[in-house]
Amino acid sequence: MTDHKITIAIDGFSSTGKSTVAKQLAKELSYVYVDTGAMYRAITLYAMRKGFITKDSFDTDSLIKDLPNLNLKFAFEAARGFAAIYLNDENIEDEVRTLEVSQYVSRVAAVSEVRAKLVSQQQLMGLEKGVVMDGRDIGTVVFPNAELKIFMTATAEERAKRRFKEMKQKGQEVSYDEVLKNVEERDHLDTTREDSPLVKAEDAIEIDNSSLSLDEQFNTLLNISNEVIAKQN
Repeated sequence: MTDHKITIAIDGFSSTGKSTVAKQLAKELSYVYVDTGAMYRAITLYAMRKGFITKDSFDTDSLIKDLPNLNLKFAFEAARGFAAIYLNDENIEDEVRTLEVSQYVSRVAAVSEVRAKLVSQQQLMGLEKGVVMDGRDIGTVVFPNAELKIFMTATAEERAKRRFKEMKQKGQEVSYDEVLKNVEERDHLDTTREDSPLVKAEDAIEIDNSSLSLDEQFNTLLNISNEVIAKQN
């Protein structure tokens, strides 16, 4: 009997390791992985390059007007072991992971027209199921009928530690206090925005990974996924 493929929606706060575990899960299940956070980061980077968003201003009208000119896609890279994000055919995978982009992304993600453009693209990507998608509103807005919804959380301090370590390993000059402040600010913006705020779907399974190792986290999600997939057969 062939396994029925399902849609796995993973939501949660920033730096909870959503993308890491989603990639692992997709690889293990031979599913497609879609990093929706990278899509919002790509539009944020575009807005920064164009000068639409700065520390003191945000020209949302110009960004909205330019949205039809933005083409986003993912292309698998063997060296990375996952699909990298491209903006108008330019690989921007590394550039979108900087703290500067992180400082602006929640503001860009709060723009309804930006969300509408990306949600429609994400829904198309998941039409045939067999997809693992992570973000802030996957189980509530993008795929409200997903067979499996996970909501990941951890303390702000633990998430800041992980993000700080990751950024230092990439050679980025940041302080732990800067990273913690960014994590807390993003939490506030993500949970209080008017359009599709970050909330746990009623039928989502909550996982607090503050004290879980990467292996423990992955095995927990894999076991849950296999149970749900088995029920579809």
